[in-house]
Amino acid sequence: MAPWLPTKEEKYGVAVWNFPRTKEHHLPLQIGEMVHILQASEGWYCGYSLRNRAAWGIFPASLIRLKGTVVEQRGAEESVVPAEMPMVQEITTTLREWATIWKQLYVAGQTERYGQVKRMMQELMEQRSQLLSGTLPKDQLLRLRKEVTGKMDYGNKILALDLVVRDEDENILDPDRTSVISLFQAHRRAAQTLSRRIQEETSPQPRAPGHGAHGAASPSHNLYLCVRNFVCHIGEEAQLFMALYDPGEQRIISENYVIRWASTGVPQDIELLNNLKVVFTDLGSTDLQRERLFLVCQIIRVGRMDLRDSHSRKLSTGLRRPFGISVMDITDITKGTCDSDEDKQHFIPVHLVADGDFLHNMIRKAVEGKDINHKGQGLWVSLKMLWGDLSQVRKDHPHLVDRGTAVARKLGYPEVIMPGKWHKPGGDVRNDIYLTLVQGEFDKGNKKTQKNVEVTVCVCDEAGNVVQNVIQAGAGDSPTSHYRSVVYYQQRHQRWMETLKIAVPIEDVHRTHLRFTFRHRSSSDSKDRSERIFSMAFVRLMCPDGTTLRDGEHDLVLYKGDNKKLEDAAVYLSLPSERSLSESKLLSGSSFRVSSSAPALAVSGRDSFQISTLVCSTKLTQNVNLLGLLKWRSKPSLLRGNLQKLMNVDGGEVIKFLQDTLDALFSIMMEHSETDIYDTLVFDALVFIVGLVADRKFQHFNTVLEAYIRQHFSATLAYKKLLSVLTQYVEQAGRGEPCEPLPRTFKALEYLFKFIVRSRRLFAQLYEGKEMAEFQHSLQRFFLALNQLMKSPLEGPTLLSQ
Repeated sequence: MAPWLPTKEEKYGVAVWNFPRTKEHHLPLQIGEMVHILQASEGWYCGYSLRNRAAWGIFPASLIRLKGTVVEQRGAEESVVPAEMPMVQEITTTLREWATIWKQLYVAGQTERYGQVKRMMQELMEQRSQLLSGTLPKDQLLRLRKEVTGKMDYGNKILALDLVVRDEDENILDPDRTSVISLFQAHRRAAQTLSRRIQEETSPQPRAPGHGAHGAASPSHNLYLCVRNFVCHIGEEAQLFMALYDPGEQRIISENYVIRWASTGVPQDIELLNNLKVVFTDLGSTDLQRERLFLVCQIIRVGRMDLRDSHSRKLSTGLRRPFGISVMDITDITKGTCDSDEDKQHFIPVHLVADGDFLHNMIRKAVEGKDINHKGQGLWVSLKMLWGDLSQVRKDHPHLVDRGTAVARKLGYPEVIMPGKWHKPGGDVRNDIYLTLVQGEFDKGNKKTQKNVEVTVCVCDEAGNVVQNVIQAGAGDSPTSHYRSVVYYQQRHQRWMETLKIAVPIEDVHRTHLRFTFRHRSSSDSKDRSERIFSMAFVRLMCPDGTTLRDGEHDLVLYKGDNKKLEDAAVYLSLPSERSLSESKLLSGSSFRVSSSAPALAVSGRDSFQISTLVCSTKLTQNVNLLGLLKWRSKPSLLRGNLQKLMNVDGGEVIKFLQDTLDALFSIMMEHSETDIYDTLVFDALVFIVGLVADRKFQHFNTVLEAYIRQHFSATLAYKKLLSVLTQYVEQAGRGEPCEPLPRTFKALEYLFKFIVRSRRLFAQLYEGKEMAEFQHSLQRFFLALNQLMKSPLEGPTLLSQ
């Protein structure tokens, strides 16, 4: 037999098979047992188990899976440290500790707790594999570490094990290198987090499988939809508009997912066959708490006016006509009270539209749940709730959500808006204007019957030229330059409720407007060709004061006149576009003469038209006070007033523009570095913003502020001014003088110092550590003032607030 030789690389391993002791020198091992290998000889190892270092013996090398190690020599002794990252080691240790208790739970008959621990151990093992893969980007790795530590801490708590105290990076704190105060604060944070977690787990609110830990922690939720098939006897091309609908508010809350279906019974784009997938994203916890939520599908056929018309005469084609709707209650799926499985198919029957009924009214009636004779016509769909932001969903479910999956966003802002410049490709830099054609009323004029009105929408520049490809009917659809509404047959009161997205580049919004033209459509092709535009309306996307079009309904003025003049921007742009209270009673025939040579445009007093708009932009604001601050360079004389007015701006509006507002504040500070005229106002504005982030309503924006400080903040001189104003406030209070901003300032102290530290580090990198003595002196002055304030015998609101 070959001699036993000391091992050089094979130092550490784990048993992958049980090895019983059959001979005197054998070392008995169980699966998962760790061994320290000292010698090797012809397929055998000699060493000891880490469970019992006193027991030495030999064991087969084939039963051991070697692990990477770092060997440290301490004199004659050899210390072996696993080369795995500390988090992986901690998971391994935790799993071993839990495994022993897990067996005891089984023996004791505690089946519920046994199953709970089993699920957590399986999740930890899966997450351990992800950590070991080494393929995760930095942000996803940090998110996974937080999830893992949260699960381990929760498991330790319910198993009555010790609470592990960690730092912000999820590393275990070393008590020998951490101050008592820091340990106490970390311990308190950990205890509070665990209490919230236990409260969530024991809440009677049911949740989806896997939703307990990940879904509760994630501010973003997504609904995955796959359309398996669509069976409907139409005989013409069809357009399917699928969206989420809240029956309580009687409105659609998401973008449409558009499918264009050929008359042959397959998608027009044959490559989409068996690949009709969409993710409805940006859903927050408030959306999941809605009393009821429905998936609705509006079916529009594209062809002749009436399916019953014979082909004996030439008919007009290409008309968008209502056909039917499908609705499905998905409340149980979104709330997690039933399983959502991507393989389970749901059948949604089609409700055929009745003569004279509108699609939106049909939806309202259908959600009441009346049974219909669908004759097998309908949609087959699969649904699944997915947790996390879109990038996380793509990583966790690559077989469901890939780059080809359409993304339908919520009509509104998500609960968290991350700074898009550095967050992820595509980020949350958003500039969407949602336009809804609400309703209209049109007189039949000289016709015997009511008009079949078609609205055409386009986006035009100041010269009246149509801006190309900026209108999108929904996710999955190609952008277009014109959008044509559904045509309802011979209705005086029209109610479309059709929503589309206007995506104009930010730099062009100020010079563009929406133009609406109205035309009667005839079923006869020859008559249809002779029909001309009978009315026109328009609205600018930006107001004269620089703010964007306000959200909500707009009652637009309808003009009639010569066709060429109705499409001439030089003629109509100088006229009022909306009916204000004073203009709401404009009589038929009221006219505006543009010039002495131009014919008048008359107001259609008997006709009316309403639209609704919703601006979802992280770059354009509807608040004039916030706009004044963001564009302070254009009117520097108003800067002082704009800084003061910032405190009166709605918190939600400031939060949406958090990055731009902070950029503006620090640029004001940097560009006035030689004077302190604006220092106090900028400081108070910064405290106001930090106070907003601390508000429970906006607590998710802590991550946004942290990301801004780490990756975008660049004001190298800000630390001087921030420390100066902060010290002034503390000294003022220490002297017993009233200092009204101090309580707010103390509440914002954490982030103020993060700005100060980051600014100083940037300054030191840029100027190679200069002015360190001055910085230390400023800090000493602040802490001396703070000591003086704490020693103060004065009692008052300033001191009692802290």
